[in-house]
Amino acid sequence: MSAAKDTAEGAPMLLRDDTAEGIAVLTLNRPAARNSLSLQMLETMETALARIGGDRGVRCVVLAANGPVFSAGHDLKEITAHRADADGGRGFYDRAMETCARVMQAIAALPQPVVAAVQGVATAAGCQLVATCDLAVASDHARFATPGVDIGLFCSTPAVALARAVPRKAAMEMLLLGEMVTAAEALRIGLVNRVVPADQVMETAMGLARSIAARSALTVRVGKRAFYRQVDLPLAEAYREAACVMADNLMAHDAAEGIGAFVGKRKPVWEDR
Repeated sequence: MSAAKDTAEGAPMLLRDDTAEGIAVLTLNRPAARNSLSLQMLETMETALARIGGDRGVRCVVLAANGPVFSAGHDLKEITAHRADADGGRGFYDRAMETCARVMQAIAALPQPVVAAVQGVATAAGCQLVATCDLAVASDHARFATPGVDIGLFCSTPAVALARAVPRKAAMEMLLLGEMVTAAEALRIGLVNRVVPADQVMETAMGLARSIAARSALTVRVGKRAFYRQVDLPLAEAYREAACVMADNLMAHDAAEGIGAFVGKRKPVWEDR
């Protein structure tokens, strides 16, 4: 286990546990602050993701949180405090939002898939975090919202991830009304993949991670990268991109091994190349 210290609270803010199956579990650990994404939390996450991205021993990531709230989004106390800065907070706000954007992009660019394990409320940038992850498992008591409109701060950056995870009108309803969305509704609109009882959230998320980790890491890495490259392209360009990736993938050792194992009715042995 590794942990980064939150100097403001004197407690670990982010925990990392690695399993024998090649799963890295990252846990947000600011429960007293509703796991809010302070600048230090975001910078710590950015560093942790960079390390994981370069770690070939990690095949999948589970992102969890301690306490009843997954994440309440940006730390509003920190934001308020910086209004006393000489520039009214503008420099800090630019830095915080740019760092948050880098973290979200790092999750999408990470070679390993990321599974969110959402045990409680996820609002604003916390909801953005869930929408950014490749898969998400939620407790049946979890709730989701982008309520910035209620405090005069439209959730414009969460909208980027939300609009790419759910239908446009569902995203706009969340953004314009700021209302809490139940886990069942989040499942219906595609914000999460599974809804389970609270005591089964981590078990279910780890089960998905183990299933992913059992595949060829090369194949998963190629597939995740290709998915995000093609998803926003025009149809013809998307097919050109995907066709090239498929042809390259067919040349890989693991593709030959996997196809050969299927034809030969045996279990493949992955070499991740």
